Amino acid sequence: MELDCIMIRRRTADPTPLLIRRLVQLFVGLFLYGFGIALIVRGELGVGPWDVLTQGIMKQTGLSFGLITVLMSGVVLLLWIPIRQKPGFGTIVNSLLVGPAADVGLWLIPPGLDLWVRALLLPAGIVVLAIATGLYIGAHFGPGPRDGLMTGLHRVTGWRIWIVRTGIEVTVLAAGWLLGGNVGIGTLAFALLIGPLCGYTMPLFSVKRSGRMPADRVGTRAKPTVRAHAAEAVTLAPAPGRSPA
Repeated sequence: MELDCIMIRRRTADPTPLLIRRLVQLFVGLFLYGFGIALIVRGELGVGPWDVLTQGIMKQTGLSFGLITVLMSGVVLLLWIPIRQKPGFGTIVNSLLVGPAADVGLWLIPPGLDLWVRALLLPAGIVVLAIATGLYIGAHFGPGPRDGLMTGLHRVTGWRIWIVRTGIEVTVLAAGWLLGGNVGIGTLAFALLIGPLCGYTMPLFSVKRSGRMPADRVGTRAKPTVRAHAAEAVTLAPAPGRSPA
């Protein structure tokens, strides 16, 4: 771990206090991201496109939500290879931490709650996701696997970000629904709200690094727009309806 921190510091050339702040912000943001997903899932009113796919696979395989999230992140990262997208430190940590954090949240929050409680969990989860996205993207350690796939395809195809994003998320949503994932009013709420909220939280939590180019902008030509959500502001703002990570 000490060696990892030294390597990160050499790569970023940040003062130690700033580097520590960025690392803490990264890990807190990713844990909250997984917990926010759990809140939305336990709301049982519909989830974001990527989580619909996760739920569908979970129903077909019996694997845990978190494990499938990690495995899917690995598959998405393999898709980075042909488009020559390079992962950052945050990309790898994102792949490994969000899933287990979601499982912790799902363990803490029981299923089958009263409707009024579930109606509160949905907006609470969306707000937590927006804050988490602002934290982990604002730490500037690189985009999550799904956002990186989107920005990488944008770079190699020249297609507009919203076209790439919409194409990916519609495909993922349809596949998840066919497998039995939960599509509902929460899916629509997520699509409409996550982008604007992340558009607010990303600049709010962005760490100022003395004019250095953030790790999640290196090697991309995309103009800021969300997801990570708003993580798409590659910092790219996230797409309507996509789950950052």
